[in-house]
Amino acid sequence: MAKLPDSKTIRELADLLNDTDLTEIEVENAGMRIRVTRQGEQTVNVASAAPAQSIAAPAAPAAEAPAAPAIEASDSDNPNALKSPMVGTAYLAAEPGAADFVSVGSKVEKGATVLIIEAMKTMNSVAAPKSGTVTKIIVTNEQPVEFDEVLMVIE
Repeated sequence: MAKLPDSKTIRELADLLNDTDLTEIEVENAGMRIRVTRQGEQTVNVASAAPAQSIAAPAAPAAEAPAAPAIEASDSDNPNALKSPMVGTAYLAAEPGAADFVSVGSKVEKGATVLIIEAMKTMNSVAAPKSGTVTKIIVTNEQPVEFDEVLMVIE
């Protein structure tokens, strides 16, 4: 039977997941792999040479997030869709209380910052891939985003 990690290690990984707004973190040490994922409720998977075992980690308090506009199937296939270049948290403005970079109907130039994605405490500007008009903003401020997720449409 595989040796289980101590609860302190699991708690530290779960806290790190919450602090960074990541959806998944995985570490491996001495043949033991621990993966903590967030999908509504956090779970921890422990794997080693023996069969994998799962351990439930305490769930973080759920914060009420505003509902994001629905992503339509056509948005994912739209050649004008701006997709997330990384996993992180999307911010529509440069700082709390500031005006959003863009809104629906905004005209943007290629290379202009349209939003920021925070990943591992680093703010990453996301630039418009082309000049055009913002026709749809799919993400909301402070929304967690996944790699290749549609953020907005610029036509």
